[in-house]
Amino acid sequence: MEHGIAVRSPEDILADASIDAILIASSTNTHAELIEKGVAAGKAIFCEKPIDLSLERALRVREIAKGSTKPVMMGFNRRFDPNFAAIKMAFDAGEIGKGEMLAVTSYDPAPPPVAYIKVSGGLYRDMMIHDFDMCAFLFGMPQSVMAHGSCLVDPAIGEAGDVDTAVVVLTYADGRLATIRNSRRAAFGYDQRVELLGSDGMLEARNEIENTVVKSTAAGVSSAKPMFFFLERYMRAYQIEWAAFVDAVEGGKVVPATVEDGVHALALAEAANRSAREGRPVAVADVMAGA
Repeated sequence: MEHGIAVRSPEDILADASIDAILIASSTNTHAELIEKGVAAGKAIFCEKPIDLSLERALRVREIAKGSTKPVMMGFNRRFDPNFAAIKMAFDAGEIGKGEMLAVTSYDPAPPPVAYIKVSGGLYRDMMIHDFDMCAFLFGMPQSVMAHGSCLVDPAIGEAGDVDTAVVVLTYADGRLATIRNSRRAAFGYDQRVELLGSDGMLEARNEIENTVVKSTAAGVSSAKPMFFFLERYMRAYQIEWAAFVDAVEGGKVVPATVEDGVHALALAEAANRSAREGRPVAVADVMAGA
């Protein structure tokens, strides 16, 4: 009761007719079931990514969610970051012409505990899924995925069957290219950048830094480091995201991140896993068909 909120079981919450909406931010293995139960109970639903670690399971959830009369929204917070949203707005307005190449960089300041790695679903499903969603948000769904991964940060991550350093190339039907770079370690802080090259120019979202002071001396020019981690970097995005969900519940507005978006990001993660395992490009259509 620290915040004046009673601890209740999911069953009690779902059965309470006075509760209109639920937030699902529990462990990943509970997301799909809770979404399904929430739809059955007639609740509006906000669920953190991913829907599930299994694409097949996520596709079943998508079908169930289609029957909901209430909003069902996925938590892809980066769509709501003012910087990335500004890129989307400017690009859609045609300010840099036809999009040709997209680059998304996401480096964590340090890796999570290996105990977390073992249950996370792996870097492509856990960490890079945000970047897959960003590529889909800005460029749409690609035709194929080629992934390369290594373990360079912590040997224990490799022993757990995962990678900590990865590059993925997404190829689109019209020839456009998108690249994603992920690392579990960046000594200077949380590195979050997006660069979109178009026929008439380029849009770039740089890192948000701890302060805007720049020191210029005979020794050189220096500034502050990027914000340390996701809570600081994406605090505003979380606020805007939650406001969008409230607007959908109370004002009838369309949710900006749907279950379909969750399926798309998970499909790209699945394609990346297959590509890394088999050493070849993987067609997204094949992943969706085989789920």
